[in-house]
Amino acid sequence: MRIDIITCLPQLLESFFAASILKRAQEKKLVEVVLHDLRDYTTYKHRQVDDYAFGGGAGMVLMIEPIVRTLRKLQEERVYDEIIYLTPDGETFNQKTANSLSLKKNIILLCGHYKGIDQRVRDHFITREISVGDYVLSGGELPAAIIADALIRLVPGVLSDETSALTDSFQDNLLAPPVYTRPAEFEG
Repeated sequence: MRIDIITCLPQLLESFFAASILKRAQEKKLVEVVLHDLRDYTTYKHRQVDDYAFGGGAGMVLMIEPIVRTLRKLQEERVYDEIIYLTPDGETFNQKTANSLSLKKNIILLCGHYKGIDQRVRDHFITREISVGDYVLSGGELPAAIIADALIRLVPGVLSDETSALTDSFQDNLLAPPVYTRPAEFEG
């Protein structure tokens, strides 16, 4: 599985993917996570990626040009199963969605920022819109981390005991019962 994450703040995600299960999954070559800095695809001298929304209103949106340049470059290299925009008004992410997406080969996660992205990107490039809950965050980086983590742990070979993922909370739409272990000093 390959997950490409497009963001204007890749530094927010670098350490998240450099530790624990996510790091080991990449070292084993089971998963590839690639961060793309949207500012690398702008033509503006000061690496600007935001602009006022065409329709007016308060706040800024991510410009179409750097997003489209990034998407086109990635699509020249491989075919993507999904191009997902992380937005508060998308479908709510859950375990069923994680299970389905974990079977995909190539996914792009587009992190919104400010008031979102240029609507034309949503209209012409996005195949799915996902929210991680009914609240507003500063950007899509945390949702990208959440979704990537949920998908990666479902990839065969990532967890040392593959059956562990099958008994996780929310598998089969049920909260798994807690597992209690008895400390050695209480065994009699």
